[in-house]
Amino acid sequence: MTNHQPLIIGIDAGTSVIKAVAFSLKGEQILVASVRNTYHTTKEGAATQSLQQTWLDCAQAIADLGKQLSNFRERVVALAVTAQGDGTWLIDADGQPVTDAWLWLDGRAAPTVAQLQSLDGERSRFEATGTGLNTCQQGAQLAHMVRHYPELLDQAATAFHCKDWLYFNLTGIKATDPSEASFTFGDFRTRQYKDEVIAQLGLNDYRYLLPPIIDGSETTHPLSQSAAELIGLKAGIPVSLAYVDMVMTALGAGVHTQDDSVSCSVIGSTGVHMRSVADQEVYLNDAGTGYVIVLPVPGKVTQVQTNMASALNLDWLLNVASELLAEFGIDADNKALIAKIEGWLNQSEPGQLIYHPYISDAGERGPFVDANARASFTGVTYRHRYPDLVRAVIEGIGMAMRDCYEGMGGAATELRLSGGAARSAQLRAILAACVGADVRVSLREEAGAAGAAMMAAVANGYYPDMNTCIAEWVTPLLGQSEAVDPNLTRIYDNLYQAYLEQRQSYPHVWQTLAKQRDFACAANGQNSTHNKNDASGRAPDFCANNQ
Repeated sequence: MTNHQPLIIGIDAGTSVIKAVAFSLKGEQILVASVRNTYHTTKEGAATQSLQQTWLDCAQAIADLGKQLSNFRERVVALAVTAQGDGTWLIDADGQPVTDAWLWLDGRAAPTVAQLQSLDGERSRFEATGTGLNTCQQGAQLAHMVRHYPELLDQAATAFHCKDWLYFNLTGIKATDPSEASFTFGDFRTRQYKDEVIAQLGLNDYRYLLPPIIDGSETTHPLSQSAAELIGLKAGIPVSLAYVDMVMTALGAGVHTQDDSVSCSVIGSTGVHMRSVADQEVYLNDAGTGYVIVLPVPGKVTQVQTNMASALNLDWLLNVASELLAEFGIDADNKALIAKIEGWLNQSEPGQLIYHPYISDAGERGPFVDANARASFTGVTYRHRYPDLVRAVIEGIGMAMRDCYEGMGGAATELRLSGGAARSAQLRAILAACVGADVRVSLREEAGAAGAAMMAAVANGYYPDMNTCIAEWVTPLLGQSEAVDPNLTRIYDNLYQAYLEQRQSYPHVWQTLAKQRDFACAANGQNSTHNKNDASGRAPDFCANNQ
C-alpha cells in the first residue's frame, strides 16, 4: 500500500453511528472514521432526527477520514452511501427539511398500521412487496401523516429515506434505490413502484412524493462543488446510491457468493437473519411478516427476519452480574465477564432450560410482531446456577434465530455469522446446532460500508459485475467451515419444539403484564413508556413522570 493508492469511500449512516470507511480497489479496509449519531424520543412514541445535523455529521465523518489519510483528495476515486432503513425524511420544493425525520424507531403510526392491516387487499400488498407492514416503514408513516399530520405533507415535495437525503446533499439528485422502493411501495420482482401497493396504503394523492429509482451499481452522479468543499474531496467524483444498510451488510458479510443453501446472521445488539434466493423462489409466510429486499444482483433477493434483541440479552445478564458484584465493591466490567463465558458454558449442560429472548422494551418483530413480548426463563430449579442461565440465554438467541429462519421457509445447510458474538467458538457451535447448519465466520469488519463500496466498484468499472467483485471482496474473508455437532442438534431440535409451543401460547400473558404495568403507572400518576427506548439504546424506566 502506498500514499497514492486509489480509494473508494463507503458511507454507512446507522442509527447510532455514522461511519466513513476507506477501501482499496481490491476490498482491503484501510481506515474508519465515525461520528456518534443523535436522535430524540418522546413518551408518545416519537423518534426523530435532524436532517441537517445528519448531513453535517456525515460530512464530518468523511472529512475526519481525510485528516488521517495522506493525499486523501487525490486518492479518492468514488463514494457510495448506505444508511439506516425505513423512516421518513421530508424535504420541500427548495430542498429544505420540512420537519425532523421520523425514524424506523418511531411508533406513532401503530394505530394506522392496525387499520391498514385490516383492509381487504393487505395480503396482495404483502405478496407484492414481500414485506410485512409495520410502524417502521415510510408507507405506514406517510399514511399516518395523511390522517393526523396533513400540514407536513402539504409542505413536502419529496419523501426520502436516510441514504437518499445524504445522496441528495452529496450530488443534488433526488432519487431512491430499488431495495427500499420495492419493499415499501413496489414489487420485488420488477424492482419498481406498484400502483396497487400505493393505493392500498391510501397514498394515490401523494405519489408525487416518491423520488425516481436508480441502481447505484449501474448509475452514478458527480459530487457537487458545495459538498466537495465541505468534505475535502474533488468535485465531480462519482457517487453511488447504495441499497439499504441491511442488505449492504448482508452483501459484505457473505449472504450471496453464488453458493447454494446459505444463510447469514449478524449477531449484534439486534439479530438480523437473511438468506439469498432467486426472486421466483421467495417463501411468503402465512403470518405476513419479514422483509424481501432485492440484492444488486439480477434476479436475486434477500429474505430477512429480524429480532429486536439478540446479543442484548447476554449484555443484560452480564450487567445483572456486574451490578450485583458492584454492591460488594467488586469491579467486574462487561469485558471481564465476557471472558468468563467459555468457562461458564463448560460448567453447564445443553437443553436444560428454555429462555425466550424478548428482552427489548419494544417487544419483538420477527418472525412475529408483538410490542408486548417479554423475555422469560422456564424450567429453573434450585440446583441451577449462573452458568446455566448464561447457556440458556445463548440457546434462546439460537432458538430465536431458528424461529426467524423457519419464518423464511427453513434454515440452509451453511450459516455465515458476523458480529461480535461470533468470536466465541462455543457460542458459534450452539447457534449452529440450534439452526442445524455448518457455520463460517465473516472476517469483514465494516460489512455495511463494504457492501456500499462494492456497488461503487462495479458502477465505475473496476469489476464487470457484482459476482466478480464478491469473489475478491467477500469470499476470501470467510473463515473455514465448522461442522455442526449432530448430537447437539438433536438436543436442540427437541428443545425448539417446546420453545415454539410456549412462544405461541404467551401473547395473552404478555398482554396481561402490559395492562398491569399501565395500571401500576397510572396508580402512581405517571405515564407508561414500556415500549420505548431512549437515544442511548438503553431501556427506559417503566414509568416516566409527566413533568
